[in-house]
Amino acid sequence: MSEVVTGDAVVVEVRVAQMPSRALAFVIDMTVQLVVLIGAYMLLGAFAVVSDDAMLGAAMIVLLVLVMIGYPVLFETLSRGRSLGKLALGLRVVADDGSPERFRQALFRGLAGLVEFWMFSGAPALISSLVSQRGKRLGDIFAGTIVISDRGPRESGQAILMPPPLAAWAATLELSQLPEEVAQAARQYLMRWHDLTPQAQHDMGVRIATQTAAFVSPAAPAGVPPHAYLSAVLAERRRREEARFARQAALAAGAAPRPTPYAPYPYQQQGPYPQAQPQGAPRRPQPGPAPEPPKATPGGFAPPQ
Repeated sequence: MSEVVTGDAVVVEVRVAQMPSRALAFVIDMTVQLVVLIGAYMLLGAFAVVSDDAMLGAAMIVLLVLVMIGYPVLFETLSRGRSLGKLALGLRVVADDGSPERFRQALFRGLAGLVEFWMFSGAPALISSLVSQRGKRLGDIFAGTIVISDRGPRESGQAILMPPPLAAWAATLELSQLPEEVAQAARQYLMRWHDLTPQAQHDMGVRIATQTAAFVSPAAPAGVPPHAYLSAVLAERRRREEARFARQAALAAGAAPRPTPYAPYPYQQQGPYPQAQPQGAPRRPQPGPAPEPPKATPGGFAPPQ
């Protein structure tokens, strides 16, 4: 699983397509392209008697470029990120923010695919996919896209919610040192908690909670079950991430805090509010307390009046 941030600063979990499924999808697409090329070349050969050799060579080059580049670009643009191979295996190309693939991104992927697959036999794509955490090939890096799986197994169980008795404690947690691998293991455990036996629930919960507690402070209150502890940690982590993304989106959009209708007084008002005086009438002095006589300080100085 991987997380993408939408344009509305919403974190969405997606399942990144694995290397075997992507390779099989490419084989299907390449087979279709080769069939189309062979059929087109046969048609061109039938008209070679009445065509010029230079014109025939130019037509073959144009046809080769159209099939190798136009096929993936056309299909992925019209089907919102799916070629025939990806459609057969339930894969889809989306932008890094989870939005549908656009024509510009499909064109970048198609041009890079010509170099990666047809000129270098897929070696650059293989190396880049193994290095990238999201399995991106060079075309995905240049285009800002990611290949996801639409047919991955659905996560069972409900969303991870904050246990109300632990909300106040979770707000004080230090979560910056929690590794993503540990958080992912805790998330998978909670999603499949209802499918486990009671013994497995306890053993896995204790093990994962112990790993998590090594990176999270302060310690949980006494008597908290492992699944409740992990739920509180992940729910608080998710809440802070969403708040951070929302702040970043607001700063990027140039949003400023809305002004209040009344500004606070720069000083504290003493006594009742002054009464309004008629326009043009002299202001009458308000009676006040009599001044106290100055008190002598130990140094012989009186405070200034």
